[in-house]
Amino acid sequence: MKPWNAEDKWIFSNISGGPRSSAPAPFFRKEFWLDRTVSSATLQITALGLYEAEINGQRVGDHVFAPGWTDYKIRVPVQSYNVTGLLRPGNNCIGAVLGDGWFCGYAGWQGRENYGERPELLACLEVLFEDGSALRIGTDKSWCWAAGPVLENDLLMGEVYDARREFGDWSLPGFDASDWLPALSRKKRDIQFDAQPYPPVRRIEERVPVLLGSGIYDMEQNFSGRVRIRVTAPRGTTLTLRHAEVLNPDGSLYLENLRQARATDIYTCKGGGPETWEPRFTFHGFRYVEVRGLTKDAPIEMTGVVLHSDTPPTGSFSCSHPLLNQLQRNITWGQRSNFLEVPTDCPQRDERLGWTGDAQVFVRTAAFNMDVRAFFEKWMRDARDAQRPRGGIPAVIPAGEFTSMEDGGPAWADAMVICPWTIYLCYGDRTILEDNYDAMRKFLEFTTKYSSRNHIRSHPDIDMFHGFGDWLALDGSGHVEGATPKDLIGTAFYANDARIMARVADLLGRPKDAAKFGALHGKIVKAFQRRFVTPDGLLASGTQTSYVLALHFDLLPEPLRPVAARELVRDIERRNFHIATGFVGTPYILDVLTGAGYLDIAYRLLEQDTFPSWLFPVKNGATTIWERWDGWTPDKGFQDKGMNSFNHYAYGAVGDWMYRTVAGLELDELAPGFRQIRFQPRPGGTLTSAQAELITPFGSAAIAWKRNGDHLEVDLLVPDGASAGFSTPPGFTPPDAMEFGAGRHHLRLSSVG
Repeated sequence: MKPWNAEDKWIFSNISGGPRSSAPAPFFRKEFWLDRTVSSATLQITALGLYEAEINGQRVGDHVFAPGWTDYKIRVPVQSYNVTGLLRPGNNCIGAVLGDGWFCGYAGWQGRENYGERPELLACLEVLFEDGSALRIGTDKSWCWAAGPVLENDLLMGEVYDARREFGDWSLPGFDASDWLPALSRKKRDIQFDAQPYPPVRRIEERVPVLLGSGIYDMEQNFSGRVRIRVTAPRGTTLTLRHAEVLNPDGSLYLENLRQARATDIYTCKGGGPETWEPRFTFHGFRYVEVRGLTKDAPIEMTGVVLHSDTPPTGSFSCSHPLLNQLQRNITWGQRSNFLEVPTDCPQRDERLGWTGDAQVFVRTAAFNMDVRAFFEKWMRDARDAQRPRGGIPAVIPAGEFTSMEDGGPAWADAMVICPWTIYLCYGDRTILEDNYDAMRKFLEFTTKYSSRNHIRSHPDIDMFHGFGDWLALDGSGHVEGATPKDLIGTAFYANDARIMARVADLLGRPKDAAKFGALHGKIVKAFQRRFVTPDGLLASGTQTSYVLALHFDLLPEPLRPVAARELVRDIERRNFHIATGFVGTPYILDVLTGAGYLDIAYRLLEQDTFPSWLFPVKNGATTIWERWDGWTPDKGFQDKGMNSFNHYAYGAVGDWMYRTVAGLELDELAPGFRQIRFQPRPGGTLTSAQAELITPFGSAAIAWKRNGDHLEVDLLVPDGASAGFSTPPGFTPPDAMEFGAGRHHLRLSSVG
């Protein structure tokens, strides 16, 4: 079916907000007559902004925030729905209500209208009759519109709804629309339509809160979503619902970290009996809700509605350590809260942007917890849209207000290479490499030509953005960028990009490119060693992250690796076994320690529960991952209110190590997609058992181990079509077999100590 005819127009109302003010949501409708028996009917629809469509009083589909978020100046998603069952003989009506969304509402901290002034609708209903004829109803000037009960709507600020202004059955035929106005229209825009079935945002779960008193309700979980209320109150009663992640010491809502985000919904009752309301076009990052304006004798029921992109759960992890189990829950809730259309940084404040650095450090963990294959395919499409003419990648995707940024800097822009490669490894489909190869190559060439000098990326002599450093590391005397030199970070990631690109080129049958990128990698490694490594194997910087990057990206001569690893351990010991890395070094530090023979140190860091550590927030009631190690401490209270999210998944990247090393469920890069599974449990610390299960492209794979006296009992599950190898943990005798086919297997290992 052809998506649009020349007669189909973008339609809109004549009301709009301003750079800092919202406007009522317009409702659109059109009636039409069906005089023959319907065989099938399909609605294709999109919007600049958000839409909810109805036919004959019934909601079309279950998507939330459709059509989704892209760079609307380049591309917009299109949804297609089978609506045959919603039509009837005779008179029918199709309608839609539009929200501001990311198109003209707030998208970040720079104000509204980043893409346009008002929302617009484009739709086509194609009806096929049993006699072979067809009818098309497209959007044009024959539609009419009116402003109704949604007085304001904004993803960051909230929704204002006056139930006294409801239309009633506005999308049913026969409704009196005599005072509605003709829709305004415009010709087609120079924009691409994307009909790929990317995972939509849906209502995933509901939560029942606990009333704490003083009108404050506790959802007992920090999440992204909104609340649905059922209330009986006199006409004109206005309820104000404010949302927050945490409470102040006096029990009031802590709102300062929201910055300019109002995160407030307002509902005015129509009266006359119970009434139920849930906002349409907003969501919040919150755990607590405060209700004001309700009289004491007015009953209210509240339900928390969890919203995020429909990325089904695929992995599970648990162990004998209760705090680590809560950490795992926090990691998954952080992912659920921030994987909403794009991988955002946080869901509560006036930001919620697709920061590339956050996404690339977490992508491997994300692919274990949930099926994120299509989610990242969509986001990489956004990345290709955002790529600058010379090849640079901005720090935020979709770029929006960051369109002027040519280079997002080390560990951020590198998402263009790291994310497709990781998705390929986890799912085994090279399509994502084929789709993104040109953009990946163009980015690496940009890095070589424009952001590097003598193979040192972010060289101080280059006049361009040098990156965010080791963001929020604790080794920088309070500076958010940490103490690790930006050129060291940049050169390390530059080398990693070249190494990945050599492998990608080889996989895709591009031997010349593979040779070129391989040679480039060698040159970068030599440049790194010249500039940052002393003859004794010390790093010029000496930070934890500098040693982690040098070791993880294999940038040191083999004889010097033990020296560097020992220096890393020495710094950890000096800090009484505490971590000091930021966003850049944290994802790799436990892997580096494990690979260097310091599994005991890795476990001490993982199980550390005093500040700073992964378990410090857990011990202090966190239900998601904090943005900062010191988001709150007993002696200082809350950190800087300007940047202090309590739902920010980056440090949750430690989950990858727990799945692969603690439990021991790993893929083989030579047989990606878990076609060949590597079971490699590494018991340690205080743990006596651990288990992990993952739904792979071949089916469920699982491992569970438990200490039983001097023995280690291990159970394996290998799915059909896959095979597996087993790596014996240090201190135990190897099993009789080391290779396994499909099925369940039980191993009993004896201790050698």
